[in-house]
Amino acid sequence: MTSRPEPANAVPARAEQSLRRTLLGPGYLRLLLLCVLLGVPIALACFFFVGLQHEFQHWVWTSLPEAAGYDAPPWWWPLPALVLAGLVLAPIVTRLPGGGGHLPVNGLGGAPVGPRALPGAVLAALATLPLGVVLGPEAPLMAVGSGLALLAVRRAGAAGDPRASAILATAGSTAAISTILGGPVAAAVLLIEGAGLGGAQLVVLLLPCLLASAAGAVVFTGFGQWTGLKIGGLALHDVPPGANPDAGDFLWGVPTAALIAVLVTLARELGHRTVSWTRHRTAVRTVACATAVGVCIAAYALITGRSPAEAALSGQATLARLAADPHAWSVGALVALVVCKGLAWGIALGSLRGGPIFPAVLLGTATAMACSGLPGFGATPALALGISAASAAVTGLPLASSVLAVLLVGGDAYDQMPLIVTASVVAFVVAQLVHRTGPDRKPGPGSASGPATETAR
Repeated sequence: MTSRPEPANAVPARAEQSLRRTLLGPGYLRLLLLCVLLGVPIALACFFFVGLQHEFQHWVWTSLPEAAGYDAPPWWWPLPALVLAGLVLAPIVTRLPGGGGHLPVNGLGGAPVGPRALPGAVLAALATLPLGVVLGPEAPLMAVGSGLALLAVRRAGAAGDPRASAILATAGSTAAISTILGGPVAAAVLLIEGAGLGGAQLVVLLLPCLLASAAGAVVFTGFGQWTGLKIGGLALHDVPPGANPDAGDFLWGVPTAALIAVLVTLARELGHRTVSWTRHRTAVRTVACATAVGVCIAAYALITGRSPAEAALSGQATLARLAADPHAWSVGALVALVVCKGLAWGIALGSLRGGPIFPAVLLGTATAMACSGLPGFGATPALALGISAASAAVTGLPLASSVLAVLLVGGDAYDQMPLIVTASVVAFVVAQLVHRTGPDRKPGPGSASGPATETAR
């Protein structure tokens, strides 16, 4: 007997009923409540982590040079600082569990950092990022978020449920990274696109991450106002005056986005080569790579006569100054910044510890600003497309990169939306074309924070 075909709406109806049962189930509601509760301590830990890092950084690059009689760090300042960073990092990489966190050349993806590996990741970040390592705080913060979330799960005796542990670890990472990306919106979009999920599965994962991020953002903002500590998040308080993009902005903007993608991908290629080189004699070669980073930063200061701090560190402070006063840099200084910081970033990607996104955003913005003097190409469109193109090239997430650019540029970004989206897509496609896969590499140009597929030890 021939069975009667199902109505066209039968499958969506069953999926909707299944999603409803999941969302209203007592286990999932407890999971949402736990994510809200986890967002508060994770945000506090991230706040003091970033605040302490900022204080160390200010001491190394401002207070100590002034105490030595310099108005600004001299050109040679990065050399001893980065050698010290290498000497501190080498035993962490070779002896502590987790090796100080995952390699930044692999993006932000991978299994979450568990409680056992968390101390090494925190120590590596706090001991080396303030010394001028050309990497950002986003990956260590995600390690803090996932590690604390997994620790809470184990303390609560819920580690036997791998799906709940994976969701909580991802929620912890999302709550942590939202604290420096301006709130839960950018982090949530990064999660959506990076997870590669859809339908009910996406909703089930997204809601805990949004709640944890929102709770964390409230605590993070409140503590910043209460304590007065500077946390150095990725934010642009002053940008050039806005204007609607015209034909000239697209004429120069599209090839500029492609150029940014090529430069970012070539730097990542250098990072992959560095990984292969540091696989043997890791401790010695880690120190050598840190020293090479210091040489690149010192070269920038020698070439331009400017402070080496502009090429060192993660780049969010230099990005803010560049956005506020782009004419303070000559084209030659911007080119030197891209070359020297790009080389330093490529070496650091494959040997040191930190996040890959912040320096890439500065490199993309500096490249675009160097091109903004071309006829018909404005500073504000260059700023917007530089952020989106670099972020898309390094993460492989064009939608999240567009949202990040809009949030950073602010109100003027809505006029630049078509150019921002175009630059993200162009950079993503070009990065895919330029990138070459290998046995030690991920298949795409970058990897964002997707859901944990396994629970780290």
